[in-house]
Amino acid sequence: MDRVFLDANVLFSAAYGSPGLRRLWAQAAEGRCLLLTSGQAVEEARRNLDTPTQQRRLARLVRQVEIVPQPGELSCPLELPPEDRLIFLAAAAAGATHLLTGDLRHFGSYYGHRVQGVLVLRPAAYLGSSR
Repeated sequence: MDRVFLDANVLFSAAYGSPGLRRLWAQAAEGRCLLLTSGQAVEEARRNLDTPTQQRRLARLVRQVEIVPQPGELSCPLELPPEDRLIFLAAAAAGATHLLTGDLRHFGSYYGHRVQGVLVLRPAAYLGSSR
């Protein structure tokens, strides 16, 4: 089963109401994947939402996601800003098979690459490849 780590921008977009991202939660409900994220990602998504409706939607969505602990100081094999290093390291430490992120600026050069067992993808690429 895929262990799919969600970056803050994926949580944000899902809470904003992205119909495409609802498929991730549907796949998890069917037992086809396990959704993971970190407290840092949840808080970043929460800070960027504008309305109480979006905040409530995020809270509902996060109840179906395993919040993994943030690892301590570790060396990161990717060239990323500090906050994104923490996202990648949390995914790797949690044994994620995939890291889904829409952050083209910081993660774009890693799309399609597997690093420390974690395949970095855009959500659409994952959803397009999932059975």
